[in-house]
Amino acid sequence: MLEDMLILGIESSCDETAAAVVKNGREVLSNIISSQIDIHTLYGGVVPEIASRKHIERINYVIEEALCTAGVTLKDIDAISVTYGPGLVGALLVGVNTAKAISYAARKPLVGVHHIEGHIAANYIEHPGLEPPFLCLVVSGGHTHLVQVEAYNDFRIIGYTHDDAAGEAFDKVARAIGLGYPGGPEIDRLAKQGNPYAIGFPRAKVDGHEFDFSFSGLKSAVLNYLNGCSMKGMEVNTADVAASFQQAVIDVLAERAMGAAIKTGRNCIAVAGGVAANSALRAAMEENCSKNGIKLYYPSPVYCTDNAAMIAVQGYYNYLAGKRDGLDLNAIPNLELGL
Repeated sequence: MLEDMLILGIESSCDETAAAVVKNGREVLSNIISSQIDIHTLYGGVVPEIASRKHIERINYVIEEALCTAGVTLKDIDAISVTYGPGLVGALLVGVNTAKAISYAARKPLVGVHHIEGHIAANYIEHPGLEPPFLCLVVSGGHTHLVQVEAYNDFRIIGYTHDDAAGEAFDKVARAIGLGYPGGPEIDRLAKQGNPYAIGFPRAKVDGHEFDFSFSGLKSAVLNYLNGCSMKGMEVNTADVAASFQQAVIDVLAERAMGAAIKTGRNCIAVAGGVAANSALRAAMEENCSKNGIKLYYPSPVYCTDNAAMIAVQGYYNYLAGKRDGLDLNAIPNLELGL
């Protein structure tokens, strides 16, 4: 029987400074997250320079707390995994350089992890029966992908957004109707008070690309509606706007995911990324999967948003596959999936 393997994960791709210890790729011993949301809310979005400085201030403390909470020391750790892309380059560099320093000083293997692969891997934490192959809908602030997960280290994108990511559209529309940052949770909350079919916002399709997405037209339609109301002196029901916008996004996401699953013969779909925490998206996916006899998996909200447990999980599978990185590992802000 193989001995237990402990992976220390480090995540700093955007505005969360996070560290975690995971055993055997599935059991989370600690998952510490230091969020900067309160700071960036003042500016209506993430300020890269501020994010980088806060990562520098907090990362050592977060790692120490992760080790302490897990009841282990660096001597017990088998490998260090770290997000090296995609993300904000300054923020990524803080995590990568810290991981390299620990790897060198503690003489532990270093394993770079793709941030989106980490989001997909978050599903393994609470679903021990989930194994590749399966289809994954990745929906976050920077990405909207349909991914065929062929193996733990084998990913094939079959659908992607041609412009705004779904989470980005949520943030922009939330700002337009006067909600706070981050916009996704605020729209999800307000939409519960509105009519999702009050306003006929468009559901865009991309010609020749049946599983691809486009949300810029939807975002423009919302802005045009708000401007039209302002010019006509009409009162705006922000709850109806939020609900109708959200429904338009969710209809497209669910339709593409179901279509891809049926066409590729997958009987299992996972949802990953920050927007996977959206209550309406979960409800729509559950309903559609139930109708089509497809199993649905998604992480708890804490594992949907950026965290280090997911990085440690994917780091474990990368390590088992023989992936090792040297001290020349660098941050790659536009890192493509599967590289």
